[in-house]
Amino acid sequence: MGHEGAAVSCEDGEQRGKLVRGVSTVDLHRTISVLVRTSATLGLGQSAGRDTAVTTLQGRGASVKRSIIMGLCLGAVVHLSMGLPASAYDTVVVTDGAVLRGTVTFEGIVPEPKAFELRRFPDRMFCGAISDGDGYRFLKEVHVEQGGGLKDVVVVVEGVQRGKPFTFASAQVEANVCQFLPFVTVVSDKRQLTVTNRDPVSHDIQGYSYDQAGVDIVLHRPSLKATGTTDIVQLVKGRKVFTMQCGMHPYMQNWGYAIDNPYYAVTDSDGSFSIGDLPPGTYMVKAWHPILGIQERELTVEPNGAATLNVRFDAK
Repeated sequence: MGHEGAAVSCEDGEQRGKLVRGVSTVDLHRTISVLVRTSATLGLGQSAGRDTAVTTLQGRGASVKRSIIMGLCLGAVVHLSMGLPASAYDTVVVTDGAVLRGTVTFEGIVPEPKAFELRRFPDRMFCGAISDGDGYRFLKEVHVEQGGGLKDVVVVVEGVQRGKPFTFASAQVEANVCQFLPFVTVVSDKRQLTVTNRDPVSHDIQGYSYDQAGVDIVLHRPSLKATGTTDIVQLVKGRKVFTMQCGMHPYMQNWGYAIDNPYYAVTDSDGSFSIGDLPPGTYMVKAWHPILGIQERELTVEPNGAATLNVRFDAK
């Protein structure tokens, strides 16, 4: 059995990030402070460095002041732009689009589900409707069909700049019998997510995005009622992946992947996928699973053609 997942505290309000166009004010202040400190390296003492913010200096000092102000402005612009998509996607009519089909499979021993003892968490009677009957609830993260098909893999064609329109604006997730469904969701270029509560109990939604650089809180709704919530997932630093869990019921977990064009699919229970109206060209196709990782393939599609891509994940 896997170890129990622990809920993460959200007491640090500053970490939640008062975001300015996707950039934390904490990071912005840090950038500005670095630029201001350059005054010392340009020949100004500490007090003079402080005075440049409020005093007009003569000669070289005035020049330094202008340089610092220019640096602050440019630094802020550059820092802000880092949180924005590299390029916008344009919607056009695709007349010679191709179809990409394939299957994602798994080989090896399927990982055991994580086990959670219900008595340790609130609402155990209601949430225990899905359990082993002995007081434990399980979170299955790798779903493999009998024939080896792998469910919940996001297949993305990267680098498509123009093509068919997005068919959705807001991704849909629901809390249902103390589980988030679907286990893997996709958010569009708008990064909008709607979570609906189908349960008579409330849930504490916590969304995180993390890598070796650290952890960001991208979504937090401490008391999800029946009316639900619609929010923007605040992904920065080029991140695409986030995870969501309930702070009261830690067996409630799911994952999200952010796309920048509509050429994607999420594999069915048999591992199959299909992506249509793909403009002809050569692309990198990424297959991502939240537990098993990433597979990438380069693929060329011809006008009005049909391409096949099969991917296999092996047990870790």
